[in-house]
Amino acid sequence: MINKDFFVALDDLEKEKRINKEFFISSLETALTSAYKKNFGVASSAMVKLNPEKNTIKVYSYRTVVDEVVDPDKEVSLEEARKIKKSYKVGDVISEEVTPKSFGRIAAQIAKQVVLQKLREAEHQVALDELSEKQNELVTALIRRIDNDIVYVDIPSSSLEGMMQASDQIPNENYAVGDRIKVYVKNIRDSVTSSFIQVSRSNIGFVKKLFELEVPEIKNGDIVIKNIAREAGFRTKISVYSTNPNIDIVGACVGNKGMRINAIVEELNGEKIDIIEYSDNPLEYIARALSPASVITVYNINGQNSARAVVPDNKLSLAIGKAGQNVRLAVKLTGWKIDVRGETDARQLDGDLLFNQLGKTSPESSEPLDDDGLLDSVEE
Repeated sequence: MINKDFFVALDDLEKEKRINKEFFISSLETALTSAYKKNFGVASSAMVKLNPEKNTIKVYSYRTVVDEVVDPDKEVSLEEARKIKKSYKVGDVISEEVTPKSFGRIAAQIAKQVVLQKLREAEHQVALDELSEKQNELVTALIRRIDNDIVYVDIPSSSLEGMMQASDQIPNENYAVGDRIKVYVKNIRDSVTSSFIQVSRSNIGFVKKLFELEVPEIKNGDIVIKNIAREAGFRTKISVYSTNPNIDIVGACVGNKGMRINAIVEELNGEKIDIIEYSDNPLEYIARALSPASVITVYNINGQNSARAVVPDNKLSLAIGKAGQNVRLAVKLTGWKIDVRGETDARQLDGDLLFNQLGKTSPESSEPLDDDGLLDSVEE
């Protein structure tokens, strides 16, 4: 079996599977050397060498020339060495072929086992390498099975399986075997015992990639996503900005007649999205982040990164949101602690300080917010 056809087969594997032939040869030499020593009881100085150019497999022993032999398996005296070749001197290494006639059958069996094993390992590694390029990207996958609330998907152009755990699924979203769904490649895990891809639809990266897909200005860098805060299945706040003053930032994200944002919302199964135009003024940024509520003013309290947002009394529940969701997302988006108060309550707490801020978005600005609250926030 170890003949010209065998080496031709290695060439074919290299072309078809994109696996380096040297990968197989090195592994084969190691395995065959081990098998030779086991079957013929030869000392550790023996090595098996494959020669693809000559289509041969041979066993060689290696001994060092010494003045006095201590280990005959690894050493040879200068006198014996010069019987082989007169020019040998102490320190030279003598290589001798010691291939047994019966080694061909053993080599064929070992070669078959090694090639199959290494082929599986190499194909697995190739798949991992290809998939690593898709990490943090959006792919369309096929649902293959659902087991104990875990959705298993086939990743395109990969032999590896994707796994979407319950925490990575959008709440109340229904999945069925055979469905094609967009997923975000969250992580690739490879170990001795198992390899799998973690995919997600609840990760903020999923929303980011959907916006890149639907909004060309984000994909090409004209519009930049500053931050995303999300409670999957319920609401997402995404802040965006542009250095190009000629771009309608929010309008570009919404699209003509809402086509872009509607496509994203549909993919998110109806999840609400607030598009917030980012501001370098943190207090103005906070006011916008509390969309869809109207905000009267925002001002610092209790030192750094802590602010109070004042809203009309009848907008307090909207600003806070169900179970505090709206303000909670605004906190995540801005990185500030935000205390939301109705106007009446704020007057009692802060008195003159509030009066000085009425009609302002921050102490540095005398420009009031408009009647609709956050001009650059869109709720779909």
